[in-house]
Amino acid sequence: MKDILFNDHFQNFKRYNLHKAQLIIADIPYNLGNNAYASNPAWYEDGDNKKGESDLAGKEFFDTDKNFKPAEFMHFASKMLRPEPKEKGQAPCMIVFCAFDQQMYLIELAKRYGLKNYINLVFRKNFSAQVLKANMKVVGNCEYGLIFYRDKLPKFNNGGKMIMNCIDWERDDKKIPKLHPTQKPLKLLKKLIEIFTDEGEVVIDPCAGSGSTLIASIETNRKCYGFEIKKDFHKQSSEWIDLIRQRKKDILEFGYSKEEIKKEGLSLFD
Repeated sequence: MKDILFNDHFQNFKRYNLHKAQLIIADIPYNLGNNAYASNPAWYEDGDNKKGESDLAGKEFFDTDKNFKPAEFMHFASKMLRPEPKEKGQAPCMIVFCAFDQQMYLIELAKRYGLKNYINLVFRKNFSAQVLKANMKVVGNCEYGLIFYRDKLPKFNNGGKMIMNCIDWERDDKKIPKLHPTQKPLKLLKKLIEIFTDEGEVVIDPCAGSGSTLIASIETNRKCYGFEIKKDFHKQSSEWIDLIRQRKKDILEFGYSKEEIKKEGLSLFD
């Protein structure tokens, strides 16, 4: 099977001769530093603040976050988003998950690279993971994002209906593997991909992490590419991607997934 997830930095994209994307989705580093787990129950032993702090308290998620350069990221996006076509309703765009206080900086930076327009996004959760603010009356339950585009409004598949910019954060069930501390839900990613792209179009994730964007793309019949610089995440994500691709191939060929039959200990005659 052709590689779609590269164990490399997105800066090196030219060596791979990729097709340009109708949509780029990126969950960029939030630069949380040593407070990374302040929004994650893992700060405490077994996620329970009564048991005291865990080994992750006061630690950063990744040693590579400090090396992330937003200007290089915007340059990548400006080169890998496909050109705007003449017809309306087909333009590409980029969705960036980011911290609340990163938004204005990213908006100004995007303008320098030709992404002149934006729409704010708020993702509303039905829970809060701000474990260090557990004694406060007000805690955060939202994540934030931005849609960037050049001049023409991006592709929008929703049957002519509007979508509010405050979107529910649909959590995945327990069958979905949790490979990465900032992994985004497949349900949410599928929704975004289906809205802003057509089947057969290209989706790129330059900070792939768990590979969930690529999984969502495969399951919605889009082509996809991703970059993940950390070897452990790349290995785990690649294994997940291979499993999903094989399952899809089996279903098309046999009408069922051999792997799922084997996992559940079933036979075709049960």
